[in-house]
Amino acid sequence: MSLLQVRRDRVTFRAGSVSGRVRPRLLLVSLVLAVLAFVLFCVGMTIGDVPMSVSEVLSGLFGGSDSYIVQELRLPRALTGLLAGLAFGASGAVFQTITRNPLASPDMIGINAGAATFVVAGIAFGFGDGLGTTTLGLLGGLLTAVLVYALAWRRGTTGYRILLVGIGIFAMCTSLTDYLLSKAQITEAQASLGWLVGNLANRGWEHVVPLFFALVVLLPVVLGLARWMSTLLLGDDVAAGLGTPVQPVRLGLLLAGAGLVAFATASAGPISFVALTAPQIAQRLARLSSPPITASALTGAVVVLGSDLIARSLTASPLPVGIVTGVLGAPLLLWLLARANRSGSGG
Repeated sequence: MSLLQVRRDRVTFRAGSVSGRVRPRLLLVSLVLAVLAFVLFCVGMTIGDVPMSVSEVLSGLFGGSDSYIVQELRLPRALTGLLAGLAFGASGAVFQTITRNPLASPDMIGINAGAATFVVAGIAFGFGDGLGTTTLGLLGGLLTAVLVYALAWRRGTTGYRILLVGIGIFAMCTSLTDYLLSKAQITEAQASLGWLVGNLANRGWEHVVPLFFALVVLLPVVLGLARWMSTLLLGDDVAAGLGTPVQPVRLGLLLAGAGLVAFATASAGPISFVALTAPQIAQRLARLSSPPITASALTGAVVVLGSDLIARSLTASPLPVGIVTGVLGAPLLLWLLARANRSGSGG
């Protein structure tokens, strides 16, 4: 027995034991974002000391005459931006959903700041050469996430406590990073600052491979838990009443989201505002009540790749991508704060 229901915003189908729901607008938005991300991905690889056309880039990707330039020199940077954008966008959607707050993101609750503190400490004290910024950033991000969850625990956790504790951890990590920079040598401080703003320059396959496998493992985990995310938005009591294992789901989402942002930060640096803005843009494009995971990830990729393209086109000396995302993201943050105050949820 098959059943098909068509409504204005979704299509529900059931065939035997198989059922599902498709939102046409969300599907269309995701397809458009995927195409736009691919276009920006290819266009970004045309820029360099040797200018290339999009057709030459595509030829080089598949083993053409310019394959060395494309595959060895430009492809790692483009892939790092693409994968980091996907990770930041998906992670931002997770954190904004489990905290039920559009202002909550890894930027705001200290995960990026914790990764940055570990990297700067490694550079300042000399043990970064052995571990590398990727490992230090990963350890810092994951340990910060565990610390936020542990400090927010009181017979369970709530999104509100996670957000408040995270803001405190963010302030502490930022202060500690500033202190370490003030005590570091000039060369060490310059090396730290180049990573702290978020940068795709000089990315290699050693940055791409860990981030790729992190997405392969963690993104399916997030998507698998996504069926409970909508009930978390109703509050813990209602979600539990609907059969949602609230605390295990929240912990699983927190660790998966923290893992995504930790790997992305370790590979590309703490690119600011992507995890904050991408879910909000995707939510409004799809006209949903909460950020959609897949569309948020694709929006993050578009934001990072587009910002990197702008950063390399504005001046003769390319800017770090984090500067552009910061300039573009700050107005959206101010708008979200103003909107929260008007709705009475801004505190």
